[in-house]
Parts: sequence; C-alpha cells; structure tokens
Amino acid sequence: MAAPAMAQDSWPQRTGFQEIAAGNFTAAERTLLEERRTDPNSPELMLNLAAVYAKTGRAADARALYDAVLQEKAIAMDMPSGAILSSHTVARTGLRHLPQTIASR
Repeated sequence: MAAPAMAQDSWPQRTGFQEIAAGNFTAAERTLLEERRTDPNSPELMLNLAAVYAKTGRAADARALYDAVLQEKAIAMDMPSGAILSSHTVARTGLRHLPQTIASR
C-alpha cells in the first residue's frame, strides 16, 4: 500500500494522516469523506481514502480512487519519509499493492 500523504501546513488534520498513522481507519474515513464534500478532487484526500479502503479490505473502492487520481493533473506531495513524490507515483504504487482481481467463468 502507498504511504498516506501528510497534511500540508495550510490544512492540518484534513487529510486524515494522523488517524491513518495511528491505525484509526474509521476516524480517518469519516474525516476524509467530510473533507471530500468540499474538495472532491483533492489528490491528498483521494489517496488517503484509497489507503483507508485498501487497509480495510475494500480493494475495488481503493482502485477506483487511485484511478481517479491518475485522471487528474499530477501534483507534488510531501510524504512521511520526507520525500516529495508525484501524486501519480503514489497512485501507481498503491495500485501495485492491491490484490489482483482475476476474472472467472
């Protein structure tokens, strides 16, 4: 799973980063869904919600959000490691860590 994106100084607590880091996925999801009402295309919010979905067994929902990030313009993001990565890089990493879906008949 891709690491959650950290909160920018200008909007602390809005990205659910601290809740995700603490393993409180219910609180993180609540925060992220609330914030997406006003900023539905924010890559930080979409990526962190995708991380919550991935951690809670909702791979299809996570995949949809990672794919949505890839449809938006790439932005530079601060990561917990101190690295700065493209939102597209984070989304592609998240997709690679999701379980593969296999079609069957």
